[in-house]
Amino acid sequence: MIGQRACLAHLRVPERDAYLASLSAGADIDHRGTPFTQDLLARLLNALRDPANSKPVIGRASLTEASFQGEADFTDVTFTGPATLRLVEFQGYALFRGARFEEPAIFSAATFRGEANFEAASFSGPVDFSRAKISGNARFRRAAFSGFSRFNSTRFEADAQFQHASFADASFTRAEFTDWSLRGASFSRTSSIGPLTCIGRVDLTGCVFESPIRIEIAAAEVRCVGTRWESTAHVLLRYATLDLSDAVLTAPTAVTAHAAPFKPVGKPLSEATLRRWGRSDPSVQVVSISGVDAAQLVLTDTDLTDCRFIGAFHLDQLRIEGRTRFARVPQGLRLRGRWSQRRVLAEEHHWRAQHAGQRAPIADESPSERLWRTGPHHKVRELTPDPEDVAAVYRQLRKALEDGKNEPGAADFYYGEMEMRRHSRDDTTRAERGLLHLYWLLSGYGLRASRAFTWLALLMLTTILLMMGLGLPQHSPKQEASGIVPAGGGRVTYTIDKEDPQNPTTNWFTTKRFEKALNVTLNSVVFRSSGQDLTTTGTYVEMASRLFEPALLALGVLAIRGRIKR
Repeated sequence: MIGQRACLAHLRVPERDAYLASLSAGADIDHRGTPFTQDLLARLLNALRDPANSKPVIGRASLTEASFQGEADFTDVTFTGPATLRLVEFQGYALFRGARFEEPAIFSAATFRGEANFEAASFSGPVDFSRAKISGNARFRRAAFSGFSRFNSTRFEADAQFQHASFADASFTRAEFTDWSLRGASFSRTSSIGPLTCIGRVDLTGCVFESPIRIEIAAAEVRCVGTRWESTAHVLLRYATLDLSDAVLTAPTAVTAHAAPFKPVGKPLSEATLRRWGRSDPSVQVVSISGVDAAQLVLTDTDLTDCRFIGAFHLDQLRIEGRTRFARVPQGLRLRGRWSQRRVLAEEHHWRAQHAGQRAPIADESPSERLWRTGPHHKVRELTPDPEDVAAVYRQLRKALEDGKNEPGAADFYYGEMEMRRHSRDDTTRAERGLLHLYWLLSGYGLRASRAFTWLALLMLTTILLMMGLGLPQHSPKQEASGIVPAGGGRVTYTIDKEDPQNPTTNWFTTKRFEKALNVTLNSVVFRSSGQDLTTTGTYVEMASRLFEPALLALGVLAIRGRIKR
């Protein structure tokens, strides 16, 4: 507004020309509610150019509720005073590339119907994009935000690109994104990001967070590849797949699947857009922590079904809390009895799928639950983890769970470690593999009580049958006494002879013989002698049963203890 609050767009030509001629670099402008054409804006900015560098310089800019038709080009404009563009409507391309805002910049509730380009713009004071709506791509690459930046309830309907931007302190509460890239951005004093939603990817690759931060995001994908946390961080996610490859954690960092919709202020954050795009499961899937120092990492209530661990450091110090899910063996194999149900790592899936010669699923084909899942390098044997690598990961994760007093959870990882050692051709000798096969067959490495007790029952039944058929004599040996009594009296000496037990020839399987055989067998289980008269064959059978049956009983008890110990 100028003069008697006349609209610049509706001034007569002589009056408009006189007004523009009166302007100079650094002048204040007040054009609230003015509808700008592309030509009118160009003429206004030309009147404000600094003769030294030909770049427009504006003092205080009051443009509330103004509208811009066509391209609004503010490239390299310097705003030395507060810039108020609240409720402004940009109907075309809004170009602020290289613009400098030395005082507060207010874009709250602004509407950008086309692309908004703020590349390399600098904001020295507070910035407010709250409730703004950007329908086209939002480009803030290499932008510098030195003051407090507010993007609360901002709606980005296309890509939001903040690559290599720098933030002193920023708030993105209730913001909505389609795709949001903060690749390479740095945050010096930001204490929180979110809660916000994004139906696509939130890319935090290479970001640097210098102060303690809380991140709350509901998104389809969150990439933190090479992200650096210089202080403590708490990352709360929903719906997302999270990639933490090569992230640098210099302080404790917690990743948690948030159980309920985020509720920043008042009503919960809407997730309807995510559900409309097919995101029905709010769980958080961590797909990789390769290259991460896991000593600083805590994973709570996350899904680690497809997580790649190989390449991480200090996995034995990783903390896994809450209702954490791991992959399972294929269902079809379990139904056929070939594999015990247990939690396994994604790397074991990848190796077994390649070792079994499975084909990789074609595009858009869901992996079968009856097969091992193929890895990202399924066709390249050299890039697929081998049993030695997977065994090392199992060993470290087992220790992490044992240190957390989760013995039942650690049992599955011990089983996986032994499985990989059994299949290893490089680190395990043939004799050791043979022992491992026997250990696996008899008791599932001391972890399958049903297997040990089944073998015990079979061995006891065999012992009973052998005793009834060959071990018990036909009749109990009779004792005879004979003595010599000299005439006239004197000392009497008796000699007791006991016949050797005779092998039975008939009536092997009788109730009486079964009772005796059962007595021998039950005593053998607890490593005791029955005291029964036995044939030579029965003696050896009893010796063998006294050796193997207590061992199988011990393995069964050990397996039960491993599953219930805390």
